[in-house]
Amino acid sequence: MTPEQTSPAGTRAERMRTPLAADVIRATAEKHGVCVRPFTMEVGDTETGELRYVPVPCGSTVESVCLPCARKAKALRQAQCREGWHMSEEPVLAAEPPSEDHKELLTYRADLVAAYREVVEHDQAEAEELREEVAGVDAELRQLGMRGRLPAVDLPTKRAVKRSTKRRQDAPNLPRRKVAKTTVGREYAGKFRPSMFVTLTCDTYGPVRDGAPVDPNRYDYRRAARDAVHFSALVDRWWQNLRRVVGWDAQYFATVEPQKRTAPHLHAAIRGAIPHDVIRQVTEATYHQVWWPNHDQVLYVDRLPVWDGDTRMFLDPDTREPLTSWDDAVEAVEEPAHVATFGQQVHSKGILGGTEEAGRHIGYLTKYLTKSTGEVVEADTARLRDHHDRLHAELSVTPCSPRCAVWLLYGVQPKGAGSKTTPGHCKGRAHRRTTLGLPGRRVLVSRKWSGKTLDDHKADRKAFVQQALAAISIEKPQPDPARLVWRKVEPGDPQVPPRPHLVMRAIAERITWKAEYDRALLAAAGPPGSEPETSATQLAA
Repeated sequence: MTPEQTSPAGTRAERMRTPLAADVIRATAEKHGVCVRPFTMEVGDTETGELRYVPVPCGSTVESVCLPCARKAKALRQAQCREGWHMSEEPVLAAEPPSEDHKELLTYRADLVAAYREVVEHDQAEAEELREEVAGVDAELRQLGMRGRLPAVDLPTKRAVKRSTKRRQDAPNLPRRKVAKTTVGREYAGKFRPSMFVTLTCDTYGPVRDGAPVDPNRYDYRRAARDAVHFSALVDRWWQNLRRVVGWDAQYFATVEPQKRTAPHLHAAIRGAIPHDVIRQVTEATYHQVWWPNHDQVLYVDRLPVWDGDTRMFLDPDTREPLTSWDDAVEAVEEPAHVATFGQQVHSKGILGGTEEAGRHIGYLTKYLTKSTGEVVEADTARLRDHHDRLHAELSVTPCSPRCAVWLLYGVQPKGAGSKTTPGHCKGRAHRRTTLGLPGRRVLVSRKWSGKTLDDHKADRKAFVQQALAAISIEKPQPDPARLVWRKVEPGDPQVPPRPHLVMRAIAERITWKAEYDRALLAAAGPPGSEPETSATQLAA
């Protein structure tokens, strides 16, 4: 026998069955709620000169990627849903005045845009650099907390095409009321203030059994793909119609999930009570018209359009004629390329706040937020795999936006096309095999839902913990953010500690923090049988 086979650690086969160190670290991090794949930031203190390397959580919302981060995100969404669903008082939304940083950045952006418009006609390389710099300034403004859109870098070349707002003849009419600013639902019998839980689905595209079409050749994959791409716009129109019918500013917390047949459907918590007949009436009357160029027949399959650097246009590979521009193609449209509608299945029920049923439906709303689309609808049979393949094939030739490179297959040059655009290849979520057209936004929350942003809810949770610790004389001093300089480290930097070291350090810190927090909760509860001086609810308030 060899020394390896007789070593104290056992045979080679036994050693192969022992867990890897990386797996042990990951499992321990998951046990203590520490991010398993953080990215490293270098933090410098301008006053003390101290330089530290800090692991920053990845922030993933998918459990298979990072279980601790996904669970934290889900818990935060559950708190957001619970806080806004059954509010009895109107949320206070007072916008803060623009700061000096806002004003300075916007001034700098204005200078960049002016410089861009001066060089865009004769120096495309410099113009592209300026455009990227403007995008960086916009990102920085959003990080500072600015809402809304800023003016586009390019001036509009043509007037927008006016479309008729007259309702379609095949859609029922809806009563229209002036929408009041109130968002809180009506109170009944002096003490009950019910709210709603609503589920909306897409239309049918053919008979389905066990998630797959009974006859794939007769299943309308084209309409299924287009409905999935435009589902978010259809949902936005539904909220607009609902508010106009009920006459008050209905607020919602909604999640978009795939059915087993892969079509998206919507679960929504709505504040306030709405008659079931009204919800059904609004759903039947809601539609979204897509005023895009016709894209029923692919024109370029084997030979693709080619980019011409002189004209900065895509040309036909045979005739060398430029393709139709997006603005010209849209101006020539006489009827919608697609009309998206909901299916007949509409489910709605009233929910009372503070009940077990309300808590159960909050869990139902957030049930799949930590899973990717492929994990929710697994193709575990040959029929399902074939169904997913067919739908993905249709989505790969379905344009997802006016900037989608798929338009080039139909002889239309999309907005923003350039030398780096590859005909037929778009990075949008709609074209990925893992999403199957599911909209990018899985959580839809109205602005007045809880009167707070997600960052505000995070701050509430942090303040609650700090208050609990302060009650037992544990202070966590926070350095002045103005003193700190954050920098993302470059890959391969020899000064950066390996990720396992940072993760293990974070685990040790988390264990310490958890012990301190448990002490705070015990102190707040008081000795057994006594009335607690400060309850957890009071601390949270």
